[in-house]
Amino acid sequence: MESKTLNLKYTLLCDDVRIEMGNKISLMGIFQNIMVEKLPVSLIKFAVINHWQGKGSHETEVRILSPDKANLIVTSQPTKIELAEGGFTDNVSFFVNVVFPTSGTYWIQTIANTIVLDECPLIVADQANMEAMRPAEEITETIN
Repeated sequence: MESKTLNLKYTLLCDDVRIEMGNKISLMGIFQNIMVEKLPVSLIKFAVINHWQGKGSHETEVRILSPDKANLIVTSQPTKIELAEGGFTDNVSFFVNVVFPTSGTYWIQTIANTIVLDECPLIVADQANMEAMRPAEEITETIN
């Protein structure tokens, strides 16, 4: 998650991002997984937000890979970011009409200066596969 002059602090996925007064960003519909009734599913719009710290000029990119990491689902346009010493910046990559054809764990790759700095899992499941992905219920007992 770090290079010599650039540090990826976090990555978030959400439905939409707005720039507010005072250059604040508002995130709508933050999510980690996509659960739908039936696959394939096409997401009309979503965003990947990367929060960076560091210094200097860098080029970043976001890619979404298939569960086996063999196929590129979609990639963002490369984006240049400029950071003053110790500075912070947020980079927002919007994706439109992305199709997830099957259930599985897709991979959100964050790339800076052609180096993969991070991979976040994105679980996509439909009704038929949700039961298998649900964690087992926790059972606790008190013994006197």
